[in-house]
Amino acid sequence: MIAKELISNLVLPLEPSDTLAQALTIMSIYHVKHLPVVREEILMGILSEDNATTNSPETLVRDIQISSTYTFVNINDHVFEVLARLAQNKMTVVPVVDNDEKFIGIITQEDLIKYYANSFSFKEPGSIIVVESSKRGYSFSEIARVIELENGSVLASFITDIPNTEVVLITIKINQQEISSIISALERYDYKINASFTEDEYDDDLKDRYDQLMNYLNV
Repeated sequence: MIAKELISNLVLPLEPSDTLAQALTIMSIYHVKHLPVVREEILMGILSEDNATTNSPETLVRDIQISSTYTFVNINDHVFEVLARLAQNKMTVVPVVDNDEKFIGIITQEDLIKYYANSFSFKEPGSIIVVESSKRGYSFSEIARVIELENGSVLASFITDIPNTEVVLITIKINQQEISSIISALERYDYKINASFTEDEYDDDLKDRYDQLMNYLNV
């Protein structure tokens, strides 16, 4: 997945002639704290909610001092690069430009969340197992084979490094709701099970996390 495939069809950039009141209304509707400012397809900068709220609502965007240092991604950048730019710069949106640095569109934090939710098969029925291992002490092909021997299939997986350690957590989505035999089989191969969740358990957990995220985005 690359940046141009994640561009939002809803959120539009600001123009220099827009007022701060208009900017804040758009931010409120789409739960973002930043909006790019564009003039004739040229990205001029990014207006933050902090900039907008410290000035009169009738002030025009062009009359606000916008930082000339801002982040953006190219239409062909990988989704991981998009995520990195958002995280490193603590942004809620990132502008997308083409190879001539012409403004193409916006990717929002919510667009990325939806992408990852769909990519990791969260909607598919099943269960989740979290395997703990040293960075050099596991074979994912072996883990998948053990799961398949117990009539399971891997729907999705991702690996999380534990900072300042040699430990990784391997999170695996499996198509089975009864996973006790899979857990036992993995343990026979000396894999440590850090956590496991049945469908009902992780559905409740995901709902709680989703509600927390929505509350955060509404702040």
